[in-house]
Amino acid sequence: MCVLMGSRGTLFTVLFLLCRIMEDSLLCAEVKEGEILPPTIQKLMKGYNKYLRPFFDNGPVTVGMSLDIASIDTISEINMDYTATIFLRQRWTDERLCFDGNKSLSLDGRLVELLWVPDTFIVDSKKSFLHDITVENRLIRIFPNGTVLYALRITTTVACSMDLTKYPMDKQTCTLQLESWGYNINDVMFYWTRGNDSVSGLDTLRLAQYTVEDHYTSVSEAIYETGHYPKLIFHFELKRSILYFILETYVPSSLLVVLSWVSFWISQSSVPARICIGVTTVLTMTTLMMGARTSLPNANCFIKAIDVYLGICFSFIFGALIEYAVAHFCTLHHPEGSSALMYGQQVQECEDEMNGIVTTIASNSIGLKKRKETSATTATSATSATSATSVHGPGSPSGSETKVDTPAESPSRCDKSMSILKRALCFLNCCRVENPHYIDNYARMSFPMSFILVNLLYWTYYLYF
Repeated sequence: MCVLMGSRGTLFTVLFLLCRIMEDSLLCAEVKEGEILPPTIQKLMKGYNKYLRPFFDNGPVTVGMSLDIASIDTISEINMDYTATIFLRQRWTDERLCFDGNKSLSLDGRLVELLWVPDTFIVDSKKSFLHDITVENRLIRIFPNGTVLYALRITTTVACSMDLTKYPMDKQTCTLQLESWGYNINDVMFYWTRGNDSVSGLDTLRLAQYTVEDHYTSVSEAIYETGHYPKLIFHFELKRSILYFILETYVPSSLLVVLSWVSFWISQSSVPARICIGVTTVLTMTTLMMGARTSLPNANCFIKAIDVYLGICFSFIFGALIEYAVAHFCTLHHPEGSSALMYGQQVQECEDEMNGIVTTIASNSIGLKKRKETSATTATSATSATSATSVHGPGSPSGSETKVDTPAESPSRCDKSMSILKRALCFLNCCRVENPHYIDNYARMSFPMSFILVNLLYWTYYLYF
């Protein structure tokens, strides 16, 4: 058994060595393929060490980058990320790859394993892959001065922090950040080859819910515990198209609110009809609110604009149902013969009663005033009589009369109090609904006017602030 196992191990080793020899021979065949390029490639690869970066002892190597956005497939609010397919192009100069001639060399993408390439990675990438149909989508092009063009086709899912407080009237700014994984700023420097024009493809891009309003590039440094690393950032601003949400959410919810007002024109005696309209609109609004939340993250930190509007609509619909409950309750506790005539008689009786009270109080006040005036007149007469019988001195004038000053009459406090009480009773009488059937009349005007006012405030705030 041990001999058998030993022979199997030896056979496996031999097969492994044969496979390595075949791979090396195939690679050599690929390099030697053709009639003009093989000598040049062989000359370039002779003594080339792919594990050492260019200008290893002469400062950092500069790598220029450009992007072509092929598509932005999905933008997810639940996961807060976007998926994009990009063409990433990198350029750098390697003095070891200079050759004579005036034409560039386009090599097979599989030969990239023989060259040094930057260790660029996408910072916030959650999942990425390199397209490999029918072969790996790579491009290697070498120019006579040693410049290397390295292009890749990548599909990546990148995290994007979103602020959804104004959803669906929001604008989101997402980024695509490129960094060097192992080489710091002393070894590698990144730059955009053409500034803001280094990124193309967004002008012709068509998205389902968004439009690209603006985009720009920036150069920065990533600071970590292990050092400072070069970073390139591409910013792009997305504005959500609101037309879909107007047709899908805003218009149906507004129509449900209007539908709940139909009950104001139905007789209060039609209990099943009014209850059916109220309950149906409430349940339909609840279903609409649940459907609007399915594509949104369940985060308590976001009170979205669409939640505010749906809450307003639900409040108006629920208020219409409560209005009928109040009106019906008042009708049950109101006398059976209540009508407009009875209401007028009651108002007239109330006014007569109040007028009688005021008249009685006023007559009492007038009687009190007359008593005061009689007392004052008597006192004045007594004073005059006393003055006439008194002895006058020789220097005193015989025809002089003594004047008595009477204080100015002030309005009675009782009159003021009764006037204020009468006004307060009239105000309370106006606010009180004597006939429950008038509640629907008030609701027909108050509900639409309030809903229009709230809509004006809502759209003004979320569109302009």
